[in-house]
Amino acid sequence: MASRILIAGTHSGSGKTTLTLALLSALKKQGVHLSSFKCGPDYIDPKFHREVIGIPGRNLDPFFLSSSQLRATLSEAQGELSIIEGVMGYYDGVGVEGRHSTHEVAHTTNTPVILVISAKGMYTSAGAVLQGFLTYRKEHQIQGVIFNNTSETVYTGLKQIVQDLGVRPLGYLPYKEECRIGSRHLGLLPSSEVEHLKEKLSLLGDLAAQTIDLEGVMELAKAAPPLMEKSSTLPFVGHSRIAVASDEAICFLYPENLELLRQTGAEIIYFSPMHDKELPEDIDALYLPGGYPELYLAPLSQNRSMLSSIKKHIGEGLITLAEGGGFAYLHASFEGKDLVGAIPGHVQMGKRLQHFGYHTLRALRDNLLCKKGESFPVHEYHYYVSDCLGSDFTACKLDGRSWETAHAGPSLFASFAGLYFPARTELAAAFSQAACRRREERKHRP
Repeated sequence: MASRILIAGTHSGSGKTTLTLALLSALKKQGVHLSSFKCGPDYIDPKFHREVIGIPGRNLDPFFLSSSQLRATLSEAQGELSIIEGVMGYYDGVGVEGRHSTHEVAHTTNTPVILVISAKGMYTSAGAVLQGFLTYRKEHQIQGVIFNNTSETVYTGLKQIVQDLGVRPLGYLPYKEECRIGSRHLGLLPSSEVEHLKEKLSLLGDLAAQTIDLEGVMELAKAAPPLMEKSSTLPFVGHSRIAVASDEAICFLYPENLELLRQTGAEIIYFSPMHDKELPEDIDALYLPGGYPELYLAPLSQNRSMLSSIKKHIGEGLITLAEGGGFAYLHASFEGKDLVGAIPGHVQMGKRLQHFGYHTLRALRDNLLCKKGESFPVHEYHYYVSDCLGSDFTACKLDGRSWETAHAGPSLFASFAGLYFPARTELAAAFSQAACRRREERKHRP
């Protein structure tokens, strides 16, 4: 089991991802065998982690996972050290109580925390910020501090402030334009779109080695008490072939979802909605995850053979799961561009986030994933507005708001909601079982 440390921020934009990538890069260069995690529902940041350490980061989300599941996920981490990147501000979550926050992850897993404070335009006031975070919760878990966007001269004073408050100063990271990673409406640019990413990550590692107390970081991580829980695995269901969309446009997917499908016996076949001409041969199911289809409408719309292939197969009963941008892709059009047409509606980009955050879907009819009356947790983070949202589930927010949504039947589940299979492993089993039934049916066709 790996030692562990959690990198938290005072707020979104404080530098958590930059500091996490810098630490991963610097420690990897020192030969430390690493694993990484991201708090909350996030597809993009874990891909940056993968660019550094070669394996995808995993998610730790207390809305989706029980306390035992959170601890088991960390307990099974490979390597010497697990670095966990927080989400938003340390105490930020759902409601004024901050439910499902980074702090909840740290407290539940008893993980030491390094707080990242952006010191740009601030000096002594940094002490007030730190003291506020230390006193806001009795069991705060904060053991160290790293300052972002500051200089060596300013850090000399900041270091003394941190020591006077009884916390360990672990260094600073100065701003370097050549290390900057751009962003867009859903957060950071995907790792595949960042120019010279490898060079930037290497520079961040070199910088961290010069300005951050890496030995101190490792000491705090080793002080984390051991975790003993283990995750359960899904039984083998049968062999099936599931086509999974993966390219620049359709790219938001939890690797944990695919791992669970593989446990059931599914073979994953990747394809590109943009670049391939048709769906892979001999498939039993189709998985269209989220992404940025709005940025690639022209090439998606121009790939007529792929659009026709997907619509034909869905019409013939191909087992299909579509979420987020994958659901948008199934519509007849998006911002006036023709798309698949399996969903007889049209999508426009809204001016604000739609149904943002966590909610629960409750089935109004038997369907591909569950029985009528059953429910499961989901998350939405998009600007899409559809005139054909569906009405086979009721979505219920934690504050009591609700609405009808999703297209669902014996062979289809399509919604803007993002699914995380580890939260309800029976969803993965149901999808895989349907794919297996489809395979058996195809065997007996003339």
